Amino acid sequence: MNAPEDKAGARMLPTDRIVYSPITERMPLKLPGGARMVVWFIVNVEEWDATQPMPRTVLTPPAGGSPSPDIPNWAWHEYGNRVGFWRLLDVFDKFKIPSALAINGSAIAAYAPIVQAAVKRKWEFMGHGFTQRNMQKVPDERADIRKTAEVIAKACGRRPRGWLGPGLTETWETPDILAEEGYGYVCDWVLDDQPVWLKTRGKPIVNVPYTQECNDVAMMLIQHHKASEYYDRAMDQFEQIYADAKGSARVMAIVLHPYIMGAPHRTKYFRRIVEKIRKKRGVLFWTGEQILDWYLKTGPKAP
Repeated sequence: MNAPEDKAGARMLPTDRIVYSPITERMPLKLPGGARMVVWFIVNVEEWDATQPMPRTVLTPPAGGSPSPDIPNWAWHEYGNRVGFWRLLDVFDKFKIPSALAINGSAIAAYAPIVQAAVKRKWEFMGHGFTQRNMQKVPDERADIRKTAEVIAKACGRRPRGWLGPGLTETWETPDILAEEGYGYVCDWVLDDQPVWLKTRGKPIVNVPYTQECNDVAMMLIQHHKASEYYDRAMDQFEQIYADAKGSARVMAIVLHPYIMGAPHRTKYFRRIVEKIRKKRGVLFWTGEQILDWYLKTGPKAP
């Protein structure tokens, strides 16, 4: 697929959408109350289609290939929504901190009790594709993005302001379509510790810091670390970003999937992260839309 063209007729490569800016040379960002940094949590709730190859696997079939149905791997994921989510929810409730729920549009109907629990706690809902697939393989990207917003609005009473592509996948046009469909921010561009503006063919959109490093998919499923790595890496990252934020605010994301960190042998490490960070002064626990509103008010103006 060719890159889309901006208003001047030039193709918009990633370097066209965002100008390089060293964080040390920007005007300082200040948080309310003298806080140093924001930590935000993103819980990814997905529906995996049992008739299709599984997006991720924990077991490979004895004879290889992509069996259908793939019961072991479908059930491995389904455990997260049946059990793991509720284990993680206990941690959020205990410490009275919010999360953003990045949810497939199709999961709204499939996992109604999860949706109801998030609505009750006033969590933010983020678009995460209508189905859990690469956005480059979606037949009609705009329709997918629009339909996702519509079902979220019906479920929680307002349209989502943020978007996280499944697997961080985008087409050349994704930021343009998101801005045109009314989204205020995206998380796919994991390249900074502060929000940044992305140019589109119309109005710009904000990219809110997300993470690949403090992400349970990367640590547990790709790098195959033991469960305690989640705590060790999150705390090491937190301590460095906290130090970096002495003169200008920073944002740190922590990402969870119920079928991964909701597993019995892993949840305690998530709990320990929250326990430790809660004791540190100058840390705000916000959602993505709170970060967006703060940046729109106090950050640099849109290009």
